[in-house]
Amino acid sequence: MYPFTFTKAGTESDALAAGARGGRYIAGGTTLIDLMRETVERPGEVVDITALPYREIDAGPSVLRIGALVRMAELAAHRSVVTRFPVVSQALTLSASAQLRNMATIGGNIMQRPRCLYFRDVTAACNRREPGAGCAAIGGENRGHAVLGTSAECVATHPSDLAVALVALDATVLLRSPRGERRIPVSRFIRLPGDTPEQEHDLLPGELITGVDVPVGAYTARSGYLKVRDRQSYEFALASAAVALDIRSGIIREARVAVGGVATVPWRLRAVERALVGRAPGARLWAEASALAADGAKPLSGNEFKVELVKRTVARQLQAVGGGS
Repeated sequence: MYPFTFTKAGTESDALAAGARGGRYIAGGTTLIDLMRETVERPGEVVDITALPYREIDAGPSVLRIGALVRMAELAAHRSVVTRFPVVSQALTLSASAQLRNMATIGGNIMQRPRCLYFRDVTAACNRREPGAGCAAIGGENRGHAVLGTSAECVATHPSDLAVALVALDATVLLRSPRGERRIPVSRFIRLPGDTPEQEHDLLPGELITGVDVPVGAYTARSGYLKVRDRQSYEFALASAAVALDIRSGIIREARVAVGGVATVPWRLRAVERALVGRAPGARLWAEASALAADGAKPLSGNEFKVELVKRTVARQLQAVGGGS
């Protein structure tokens, strides 16, 4: 670990001032501290923001507002979230370990960095860590890597389960800086690698995440999250699916489907959604719609199995949420 200055921000103004001079924000620290130990992250200043007031969970009639400093375990267990937004509660419960969920915050969860072993090995080539160095995963060990949203510069998957649920529900990130407030959809906040994989988020210098807004829809209560992994606990997804459906009078009126573990960002399946809307739920529809889940996939030498796995994961979760044999 490299030397750094530690600052505790007592007010939002203190935090924004520290961010403007290049300080890195820390709350739960469950990702940043690990990366600092491994010398992947080398901030000159670390700014503790745990004294700030972003801890609300306000489940209103039209919007669920979540403060950036709300702990994962707290949000997962919140009664209104469990009943009205089960996909959010389930995604959190299936994340990490109980100890980490008690420490990690919602803002930090969205800001997680890749779990690629080459990203965390400072002796390996990684364009996210060192732009222009190359991507060792493309020709190396890539079983856990992405098949969707990849580029010649990076094939690392996005690690957050929660972000998959948030993208499915069209959630918005709330940001604040000395320049004022800004709102941006989670789907745009987390960036595709493209030619600039080191630019992982649409976060401006000195900007601070204050919360997340999740709109309420007729589909939010009928939702759920499925995570397929090598072992049952404390493991990242090989494939996951967040599904939310509005079914009225035997017809699917709205559908929201996103997947994780297979893409460089939480991946919205618009083609699957279009195939579902206006039709009656049932096994045949689930099979037809889920067959579109891997459209555009570009498997690597070690992860071709994910193409079929993501289809089966989506089909299984459509059945779990929508019913039918």
